Amino acid sequence: MAEHRTMQRGALLDAARSLLSEGGTEALTFPALAERTGLARSSVYEYFRSRAAVVEELCAVDFPVWAAEVENAMARAGAPEEKIEAYVRRQLDLVGDRRHRAVVAISASELDAGAREKIRAAHGGLIVVIVEALGDLGHAEPRLAAMLLQGSVDAAVRRIELGAEEPAVVADAAVAMVLRGVRG
Repeated sequence: MAEHRTMQRGALLDAARSLLSEGGTEALTFPALAERTGLARSSVYEYFRSRAAVVEELCAVDFPVWAAEVENAMARAGAPEEKIEAYVRRQLDLVGDRRHRAVVAISASELDAGAREKIRAAHGGLIVVIVEALGDLGHAEPRLAAMLLQGSVDAAVRRIELGAEEPAVVADAAVAMVLRGVRG
């Protein structure tokens, strides 16, 4: 029975990822989740009490995987500037990934304060990994620089999602801008 519940919960989360990446937060409804998984709508409520609860669980499950991918890319890099480039490029490489698209859709939605705080805390964990590289470059305010750097990454993510330029062009421009900024 526990294995069945775990499988159903996983199916619901996978359906939620698909709905979010296809149609944004408006598409994430319990009737849509029920339809995608073949469950009765009332059964969805046995797993999640609200849409915010689905979102919180997606963040709890997906964000650490995404952050680990960024950290692994940084670990393979050598010098601090290479780590910073890996941090930027890996995040931008993940833009097309369904997990990332779901997290972006989630962050743009109207969530309750608890869900927003959990997302903020998860993003804070990602910021920590870049602070050290910025400190190694000699920044007097590495945490502030990390927040500004992440703002550049977030802007680049939005440009890629708009499709106005090729993702590689956006990534190259973001890396060049960030590296010039961190050297300054």
